[in-house]
Amino acid sequence: MPRVLDGGDHIGVSRRRIRWWNTAALLAIVALVATVVLVGRALDRTDKVNLADLAAVAIAAAVATAAVVTWARRRNTVAGNLADVTRAADVLADLVRRQWQDEARNRLLDDPEPIPVHWQLIADETVMSQPRLITNEAELTLTGRSDDMAAVAEAFRALTRRRLVIAGGAGMGKTTLAIQLLLQLLSTRAADQARAGEGEVVPVPVLLPVSGWDTSAHPRLQDWLAVRLEQDYPALAAPQLGAGAAAALAEGGHILPVLDGLDEIFAPARAQVIAALNASLTARDQLILTSRRAEFTTAVHDAGRPLTAAAVIVPKPLTPQAAADYLTACLPSSPTEAWTHILAALRSRAVPGLTRLAATPLGLWLIRTVYVASGADPAPLTGPLGADADALRTHLLDHVIPAVIAARPPSTDPADHFRPRHRLDPDATRRYLTYLARAFPPASTRDITWWHIARTTPHIRPAVGLTTGLAVGMPPGLIPMTGARELTFWVVIVFISWTWPGLITGLVFGLVRATSWVNEKPGYANLRLRGRTFRSFRFNIAALVVRLVVGLVVGLVVGLGAGLAVLIVGRLAAGPEAGAAGTAMTAAFVVVLGPVIWLGITLAPWLITWAEQPTLESTSTPRSSWRADRTLTLLRMIVPGIAVGLTVVLTFGFIELDGVPKYGLVIGLAVGLTAGFVMGNHHAWLVCTIAVARLALQRRLPWRVMDFLDDAHRLGLLRAVGPVYQFRHAALHDHLATADTAGGASQLPTLRDSL
Repeated sequence: MPRVLDGGDHIGVSRRRIRWWNTAALLAIVALVATVVLVGRALDRTDKVNLADLAAVAIAAAVATAAVVTWARRRNTVAGNLADVTRAADVLADLVRRQWQDEARNRLLDDPEPIPVHWQLIADETVMSQPRLITNEAELTLTGRSDDMAAVAEAFRALTRRRLVIAGGAGMGKTTLAIQLLLQLLSTRAADQARAGEGEVVPVPVLLPVSGWDTSAHPRLQDWLAVRLEQDYPALAAPQLGAGAAAALAEGGHILPVLDGLDEIFAPARAQVIAALNASLTARDQLILTSRRAEFTTAVHDAGRPLTAAAVIVPKPLTPQAAADYLTACLPSSPTEAWTHILAALRSRAVPGLTRLAATPLGLWLIRTVYVASGADPAPLTGPLGADADALRTHLLDHVIPAVIAARPPSTDPADHFRPRHRLDPDATRRYLTYLARAFPPASTRDITWWHIARTTPHIRPAVGLTTGLAVGMPPGLIPMTGARELTFWVVIVFISWTWPGLITGLVFGLVRATSWVNEKPGYANLRLRGRTFRSFRFNIAALVVRLVVGLVVGLVVGLGAGLAVLIVGRLAAGPEAGAAGTAMTAAFVVVLGPVIWLGITLAPWLITWAEQPTLESTSTPRSSWRADRTLTLLRMIVPGIAVGLTVVLTFGFIELDGVPKYGLVIGLAVGLTAGFVMGNHHAWLVCTIAVARLALQRRLPWRVMDFLDDAHRLGLLRAVGPVYQFRHAALHDHLATADTAGGASQLPTLRDSL
């Protein structure tokens, strides 16, 4: 049975009362239409009609209709301005749960079982608040195991303000513990809400990379959370939730931010984050933060005070027995003789390098990936490399890419999330990942952001400018080459004169706008009908009526002006004998051009506005954000192109000008390409496509880069955090960024020096 929410809404059902102003607006529009119809029927068809009077009546009616619709729309906006925070939190919780359940399955966190890492309070009391701020108990104690998350979650809930810092060395499972705790808190959220006290909020845990927080742009944590929530979870902007849902969640304490990777930002910024957190968090605000231990300790000392009321836990190294037991669970029930020897050596600590490497979750993952999953001979683990943990880790990192490719052949089964969709070449895969590791250097960021690939591309501005110039100038220039003899002389001159000015104009425009385009973030668009509600269409229909009225007026005025201009030019150029043709063209422009312009300026904005409106199921992944921005670009190209193509075909077909109508689609293509390059605020997909094409020619990235990144994610080499990718382990990122490869990879530009 659905739980009743504030305002009478139910989960998944939105009941809204019919507002009086919508009814009044509808009645007013019906009255205006009825008036125009009655006036038209009252006219005597035998009398001469004063076109000016008719135009004045039509324009007045159109303006009045637009005013009524605009008034009703504004009333709807004001009335629907309150966000349904409770429902928004439930929607967000469901999206986060599905997101990280999929990621946990991809990372094999529970297969065959979680790695049993023990966690305890940090011994250095200088980096932690006073115990009385952390707990109400007489003594502060906090321990837990990664394979018993129920106990860890209970210990977290027992903290006075529920703030926790997960610190530890590289590869010790800090992010893994954060994900496990996030999923555990989500799984018990309904029970926590049931036993919550009056006015107590049970927040939704949301994992976000702390590297995305610019404290100079957003000094308050809540302001940044609102921006990032809208970016990562577009569903929060769905009309069913009201306006400002993301900001209301952040401000109302409905978000438990799980900030991952404090150590992955510049050293001065770490102390600024600590200070900003202390200034932003109120008594009700909860927090989970992950960081390497040394970097966190330095940040706290630089900030001058610890993170208020936050307990700090660190891991214990895995015992050889626990490591051997985990590997045994990953092996067949009857392991080979080689594995029996290795497990015995591990339990007896006979191979120091292997023992030290297996004491970390990263080491166990490398051993499992390179030798267990692939079925390769594990003899090197106890050979000469086994004596040196660093050399053994380097060896495993060198072989992890071919190992996962060999162990997971491609599959087209949609239910198989752990196998790539395409067959990958190990050498090419390593080359592509090496480029990404160096283009997004660990010292600057761990985020592999697809819309920032252009920043890593040499000479991206001239490339964007040249592409824009070709798109603007070339399509019209193709028309004279395909059939100039069939066109009238003046049309040929127009098209030929468009080509070179178009090339130059496009090049200049591209060079000027390239910098802003490279820095633009992707937009959101979705053409699917699933998840759309009547309320979504109702607001769009109101906007559509306004644009229809305005577009009709503008179209008629432009059509009349264009037709008269053609008539005047024709008479001046060809004399009085051109009067008949000029009159026919004027009529054609008024009859055809006006409605087509009306259609173009109405349909394009309405369709884009409708597509940009998210549903309650909308999330932002790297692939979905890439597709969304591509959809926006294609809409900007196709809709104006069709409108202009119809204009040419219908207008010149109306006056029977030989040879012109069949080139209407080519003209529409030219205008559509121009509009797609020039219009709008989102050009991330467009610029990324240009950059990837250049990098693919240099064999630094594949042509279909998003397919490659998706396959690398399926293989477990990358992880997805909202709309960005990261290497699954920072150690792999560091290894590829510093490894020696052929082809001068060390000279690749980075985010820091590319602009």
